Amino acid sequence: MSLIEITLQALDAAERAIPPGQPVYMLNLLCYRAHARYEDGFDAAPCSGREAFHERYRPAFRRLAAGKPLGRVFSGPVLTSLVGSLGERWDEAAINEYGDFATFRSIVDTETYRREVAPHRHAALEDFRLFALAKAM
Repeated sequence: MSLIEITLQALDAAERAIPPGQPVYMLNLLCYRAHARYEDGFDAAPCSGREAFHERYRPAFRRLAAGKPLGRVFSGPVLTSLVGSLGERWDEAAINEYGDFATFRSIVDTETYRREVAPHRHAALEDFRLFALAKAM
């Protein structure tokens, strides 16, 4: 199984761990491929991983999420690592706020996401981490 896949088991575990009805912040750590690598049969012109993510994945995600309570809190390049595994590197980090975890799940746990959106993320990213965060009270 791909390390960048959002699995049903992970969604179920998060749903049990995150109190319903409260905002959730999703921390994304992104490491791009030099060249996007699409699966055979997926029709996409060659491009870099960064282009696949920003010019294909993000717009497709936004279309699917239109009208839902979410927003970008932060997005920017990772400059350096102060603490981490030897050789670990991240190109960008982003934090997105969702009205609640159910909102996030209603986007990523759909056939449309799996068929039209996720292939761009898979092609774009060499490595990926996604953490659900709560705002400190």
